[in-house]
Amino acid sequence: MTELLVTGGRVLQPDLTVERADVLVSQDSGDIVAVDDPGTLDGDDELDAENSLVIPGLVNAHTHVAMTMLRGLADDKPLGAWLREDVWPVEAELTPEDIRAGAELGLVEMIRSGTTSLSDMYFEVEEIAEAVDQAGMRAVLGFTAVTVGKDEEGARADLQESLDVAERLDGAADGRVRTTFQPHSLTTVGEEYFREFVPEALSADRSLHFHANETRDEVTPIVDEHGVRPLAYAADLGLLDGDAYIAHGVHVDDSEIDLLAETGTGVAHCPASNMKLASGMAPVQDMLDAGITVGIGTDGAASNNDLDMFDEMRDAAMLGKLAADDASAVDAGTVVEMATANGADLLGFDSGRIEADANADLAVIDLDAPHLTPAHDLVSHLAYAVRGSDVRHTVCDGEVLMRDRSVEVFDEAAVRERAAERAEALVERAES
Repeated sequence: MTELLVTGGRVLQPDLTVERADVLVSQDSGDIVAVDDPGTLDGDDELDAENSLVIPGLVNAHTHVAMTMLRGLADDKPLGAWLREDVWPVEAELTPEDIRAGAELGLVEMIRSGTTSLSDMYFEVEEIAEAVDQAGMRAVLGFTAVTVGKDEEGARADLQESLDVAERLDGAADGRVRTTFQPHSLTTVGEEYFREFVPEALSADRSLHFHANETRDEVTPIVDEHGVRPLAYAADLGLLDGDAYIAHGVHVDDSEIDLLAETGTGVAHCPASNMKLASGMAPVQDMLDAGITVGIGTDGAASNNDLDMFDEMRDAAMLGKLAADDASAVDAGTVVEMATANGADLLGFDSGRIEADANADLAVIDLDAPHLTPAHDLVSHLAYAVRGSDVRHTVCDGEVLMRDRSVEVFDEAAVRERAAERAEALVERAES
């Protein structure tokens, strides 16, 4: 057995206390072996965590990782116009090679900022799965199906592809990849297709992930056409059965919060994207109070515009307080749990906590910085002061993905150069 020892640091415990401890992980099983007093454990390799805080690897609960290719291409527009006028026309020109390049770029960004797991919605999913495999990360992946603008044959083919990809890729990357069935949203997939394909997904025991209640414009048409709120409509379609989690959940009323709680449906909260697109403020504290599992996602880099989960934690805390009109809402400890344990629960990974037998997914934060001094409360620092650039080491499944700020699983310079070249050519094709 090969073992890695993370030594000399302070460790964030599952109860959010911080203790000086060493962490021993098995690089064979990918699990944490022990967390014990400094100097009591031995390993074959060591990561120095002196003057550092060891935390669970962060979980990006909703993103579109290959959209790094569109970063900064279209800003300052509401969601509908942004999608129709800017994003979808460019996405129509994406090649599998473009998506691979964008995925690699996004994964490097995540590794550098301490993220070890992600939930992704996109297409050409095999390319993303191969990038995740090379990155050594964990991911929940799926093909995102849309039926609007397609004839019946094309619409059915999209939903079937989502089912087929989920079956084909589940368990890839030595089990680090799981899959979901992914109808894009309640307004971009026709009712008849939901009624045909959701039962098939449930019978295959697939988890479901889809956008819901992101903007008011996604609520009003469903109320007008069906006479019920969107999540009641989703429940009637079976979308809240089994293991499901929605993205955004901004415009939910009390009845929908109750429905999410009753069905055990989780929510991936994307505060930066919601603010940038002026989508609104999700009632996160109300969801948490109802017992809903709420994780945090960055959404894509086209609507964020970065994949730094520390930025997202700060945004979640700030926006949560505004939404609740309460400075005590969505507090620091809650936000840290949302970005770690809650996200892991949504994705179905045994990570998000540092204790024996959990997945060995870790990030080591360098505390030797002016903006992290003094260290009155390190949980507060995680929510409000730490930046992605403070991450010193990143570990997933027991393997070192980044050591002393040097990414070991990719040639970072080559990834950046390839993505920049492909993004330039992509925009030229879209504009021609």
